[in-house]
Amino acid sequence: MKIQIEHLDKIYKNGKKALSDVNLEIENGMFGLLGPNGAGKSSLMRILVTLMKPSQGKVNVNGYDLMKNRGEIRKMLGYLPQDFRFFTKLKTWEFLSYAAGLSGIRNKKERMEKVDEWLEKVGLYDVRERNANKLSGGMKRRLGIAQALIGDPQIVVVDEPTTGLDPEERIRFRNILSELSQRDVIIVLSTHIVGDISSVCQDLALLNKGKVEFKGSPEQLINKTKGHVWQVSTSGIEYEMLKSEYAIISTIPSENGWEVQLVGDNINAKNAVEIEPNLEHAYVYFMEYLTNQNRF
Repeated sequence: MKIQIEHLDKIYKNGKKALSDVNLEIENGMFGLLGPNGAGKSSLMRILVTLMKPSQGKVNVNGYDLMKNRGEIRKMLGYLPQDFRFFTKLKTWEFLSYAAGLSGIRNKKERMEKVDEWLEKVGLYDVRERNANKLSGGMKRRLGIAQALIGDPQIVVVDEPTTGLDPEERIRFRNILSELSQRDVIIVLSTHIVGDISSVCQDLALLNKGKVEFKGSPEQLINKTKGHVWQVSTSGIEYEMLKSEYAIISTIPSENGWEVQLVGDNINAKNAVEIEPNLEHAYVYFMEYLTNQNRF
């Protein structure tokens, strides 16, 4: 499986340019699309699942042209949008059964077995008789995940999937996707939460203001941040100065003030110690410094 995106633009009727010359190649496994809110991630997701047409450019999905073969591409897809909605009068199991039918599972016995399997996987079996619109926010998100995956799609597109999930639910979701990614399938995971990417994605792209600013592995992005992540023991006036001049990652109270982790090029602080970066450090450094200064 392969998705090829070439010179993709999206300009809305009001003149807003959501995507600008996007070029990506996405292969089997988990692909992370990381960026702040408003970066153009949802626009790209909606184009990939054939809900919106690009203004310019090409998308090829495993040999099918997005503009010419929309029906064939839709048969491959499982999609969880950011603003997922329910049919208000359907019970939880009825909604999932309906989604399974839409995905092509016509045999009733097989469909019900799939429904029960996925209700168990996402932890909703005990509330299967409850109306879908009466579920909690986290439960609704889990039901959305189940409907995206129940048809065994070849391509899974999930947009901000862990919104509204508590830490335990987020781990459950990551485990489901990680297991799924071992098959011959493409999973595109769009998020602004770095933790969703770091634990499950082998490849990622950073999107900012509609442009792809980085494409590669998490390790490659982290390596570009080495030498730019610092820990400082500080207090008083220096602490206030650091907050105003640098991107602060974390602040932990200490006996004499604060232990601060921050990113930057040259840190003007007496006790600054360089530390090994992680993906969160790399993302903040990139967005705060390199994008603004056009240095990457």
